[in-house]
Amino acid sequence: MNQKLPNATLALVLAILAYVACCLSSGLGGIVLSVVALVLANKDRKTYLLQPENYSNYGQVKTARTLAIVALILSGLILLSALGALLFFGSIEGIENWAEEIQRQQMEGVQ
Repeated sequence: MNQKLPNATLALVLAILAYVACCLSSGLGGIVLSVVALVLANKDRKTYLLQPENYSNYGQVKTARTLAIVALILSGLILLSALGALLFFGSIEGIENWAEEIQRQQMEGVQ
């Protein structure tokens, strides 16, 4: 009798949410969710490898693991770029001032 791995669906849902959250939370939400999804997927992976004949949804675990890794990498890159922008411009206000200056220069170039 084939069973389903206990955390496969949860790991997949968290991996999908991590993929979405990586862009919506400057990378932090994606990192947290993808790490949790990876832990759950790896736990189910170990369970599956002990008795592969007893489980039927290992493909879902592999998909969750892959998505979680992609989300973790993207989240890390987004977080690093956000931190780099803050270091370069000094603050959020510095970024806004730079953007206003670029817009002003473009408007002068059009006229």
